[in-house]
Amino acid sequence: MSLARIFSRAQVGINAPEVMVEVHLGNGLPAFHIVGLPEASVKEAKDRVRSALENSQFGFPDQRITVNLAPADLPKDGGRFDLAIAVGILVASGQIVCPDIHKYEFYGELALNGEIRAVNAILPSVLGAKEQNRCCFLPLENDSLASLVSGVKRKAVSSIQEVWGDLLNQQPLPLNITYPDCTQAPDFLLDLSDVKGQPGAKRVLEIAAAGGHNLLFLGPPGTGKSMLAQRMSTIMPTMSDDEAIDTAALYSIIGHSIDLTNWRQRPFRNPHHTCSAVALVGGSSNPKPGEISLAHNGVLFLDELPEFERKVLDSLREPMETGTVTISRAARQMEFPAQFQLIAALNPSPTGCHHDKRATPDQVMRYLSRVSGPFIDRIDLQIELPRLSSVELQSTTAEETSAEVRARVEAAYAIQLKRQGKVNARLNNKEMSLYCELPAAELQFLARASEKLALSPRSYHRVIKVARTISDLKGAPQISLNELKEALNYRAFERLLSQLTQY
Repeated sequence: MSLARIFSRAQVGINAPEVMVEVHLGNGLPAFHIVGLPEASVKEAKDRVRSALENSQFGFPDQRITVNLAPADLPKDGGRFDLAIAVGILVASGQIVCPDIHKYEFYGELALNGEIRAVNAILPSVLGAKEQNRCCFLPLENDSLASLVSGVKRKAVSSIQEVWGDLLNQQPLPLNITYPDCTQAPDFLLDLSDVKGQPGAKRVLEIAAAGGHNLLFLGPPGTGKSMLAQRMSTIMPTMSDDEAIDTAALYSIIGHSIDLTNWRQRPFRNPHHTCSAVALVGGSSNPKPGEISLAHNGVLFLDELPEFERKVLDSLREPMETGTVTISRAARQMEFPAQFQLIAALNPSPTGCHHDKRATPDQVMRYLSRVSGPFIDRIDLQIELPRLSSVELQSTTAEETSAEVRARVEAAYAIQLKRQGKVNARLNNKEMSLYCELPAAELQFLARASEKLALSPRSYHRVIKVARTISDLKGAPQISLNELKEALNYRAFERLLSQLTQY
């Protein structure tokens, strides 16, 4: 047979589109051509494949070899097609006879001695093979990560001789190697009990963790804003398998190693305030996920919020609403998930505190105006942290631990999943009318409060969602007046601005 068709997969963002590797051996002067929009790293595969086959004691056809990577309009890069091209040459030259070759997919980069090296973005490829019900041959180094996907057929290989032996049924490889479940119970180095005092801030942190709400800490330096934010992941509910695989797939795209002992822990990203919009949102000529996508299903912490460039912060506005980010470039367009939970922290004055009389109200307003109104409007919970007294700092009273808070958070989280299948912060307007219905008295109170506080329609709905989360923490089926009052109380930034504009 002089024609072979082998299945593999490319990497386009978080997706792994199918690529058919067609290999044809024709008459003419010996040559090796790869077509189908290959980039330089793919074109170099012909030298790697030739050396790997010859050093593995296979015959390299002395013919005109044409390799087509279909579809032809999809850019291909990296060394992930090396193994598929080599298998295609062996099948086309008759060195491998396998009638069921269409039931397999091959990924892997070849070393010159025939060994198979690991590739990036293995999880999207394995998920794609699972949908097509194909068995995938993948590098041994990638197999432990691929084993996280249940229901997929896979064979781990370390050399091209092993692939040859399996396809000819001479030395069959084990199917679906099992690995010990090394997932550990959460053992965080940080704990909420490390933070002295600040009961109001801890309460807000608990509400945010339970309902998936965005949060803003406002206060002078040293009041514990960063400490509280860093402990957010210790009280959040554990990720489901689907959420953990989605997050791991994003990290596999950038070649980040996954620690199988804590792969279900939610990510915590803390970019410096000098980062660019591309670093935060994602981009480059070959788009890669940014910090907001790497915080998918986890926490994005922005410390010293006004120090970020205005355009950088405003680039977060759409992802905060939609949960996805679309990166458009001249050559391609990609969409990455960005279902992150934002925690921001800022000092209320360029001098640290707006009460220290070192800055005028105008200077404070100019400093706070670096954060746009529409951005603040998307933050559900805003609280001001007071300075700690010496009594609170020296207190030896045992504080509530993260485990105790997490138990309440997980109970409220389970209520939300059972009722609506998602956290309260992600409810749309139609779902709110079903699950956040307010009695007449509460509606009238909220109407008066929103008029007095000049709440935008977005803030109005977010107050209701926060009240729904507070009632879930209490285990109450309905939203009462007390929950609404508490939710309205968490608008500290807006109150500060109204105070400053009175001068």
